[in-house]
Amino acid sequence: MIEFEGVSKRYADGTIAVGDLSMTIPSRRITVFVGPSGCGKTTSLRMINRMVEPTAGRILIDGDDVTSRPAAELRRSIGYVIQHAGLFPHRTVVDNVATVPVLQGMSRRQARSRARELLERVGLTAQMGDRYPVQLSGGQQQRVGVARALAADPPIMLMDEPFSAVDAVVRDDLQQELLRLQSDLAKTIVLVTHDLDEAIRLGDQVAVFAQGGRLAQLAPPEEILREPADEFVARLVGRDRGFRGLSFVTAGDLPVQPVDTFVEDHRLTLDEDGRATGWTGPDGVRRLEGTFTAADSMRVVTDLLILSSVGAVVRVDAEGRADGLVLADDLTEVLRSRQRPRPSLAEER
Repeated sequence: MIEFEGVSKRYADGTIAVGDLSMTIPSRRITVFVGPSGCGKTTSLRMINRMVEPTAGRILIDGDDVTSRPAAELRRSIGYVIQHAGLFPHRTVVDNVATVPVLQGMSRRQARSRARELLERVGLTAQMGDRYPVQLSGGQQQRVGVARALAADPPIMLMDEPFSAVDAVVRDDLQQELLRLQSDLAKTIVLVTHDLDEAIRLGDQVAVFAQGGRLAQLAPPEEILREPADEFVARLVGRDRGFRGLSFVTAGDLPVQPVDTFVEDHRLTLDEDGRATGWTGPDGVRRLEGTFTAADSMRVVTDLLILSSVGAVVRVDAEGRADGLVLADDLTEVLRSRQRPRPSLAEER
């Protein structure tokens, strides 16, 4: 557990980067810091491993003040992932990953062996360990950065906008990989991002920072979307927070129609294995924008329905076989049933 107790950071020119910050970051969960540029989220992250020293207050890890240990020793016990991976260009990938274990006294042979295991854990081949960072793609470099942060098996990992330098497709893959790793390893992760969707997807709890280093709200992502603490948080999460909130509602209970149901004079076309290939109608075959499973969120289903040319989306089973259709009217009815009157912020005050 990480605790901030009245932590502030004021620079010599009087600028307040973080102001009287108090919060608790639970163990074995992902806490995401999100907010506009210059709001103190990265400064707060770096104060945990003392890359930045606070001017007031205390930071505790499992009850111990971080200043009770030498800064270098503290940093070696905490994984740290930054933008662009921050790899040593003159070292091979395997030696990049092995750096911290060697500094902690592990033999180079043991450290390299562990490094190759970690490369496979983060979705790379052990053979990539013999390459240099410049020979890898941006996404692969970020995976190496995560492997390096895991090399000493730290209980805490700090991640400063780790996926912001890659394209959307690679970013999605890396986010999925992080969630998979976390389900296996259960680290205490603190991640900084400026992307609200990333915060919602990854965070068990989200800390929303406002200008001046003020903590505007600390809550699970669904609560922030449902009940923003003030006007600033409401503006930050945006007018589409209702749509984002569908990320936390599974599609398992949606009513489905038989796969042979006619939809706007079109019928779903299946291949010999029962997989959907398109919509066939009087105007020919229309493309299928995608499918969903019962484990997906309502946000996925709604997005697919918006893209659908026939007003229906296809549910598939674990083998990818079509097993039902969700029609626009049925989804609309489900969404209406979720609505309930809510007081305005002014009324709540």
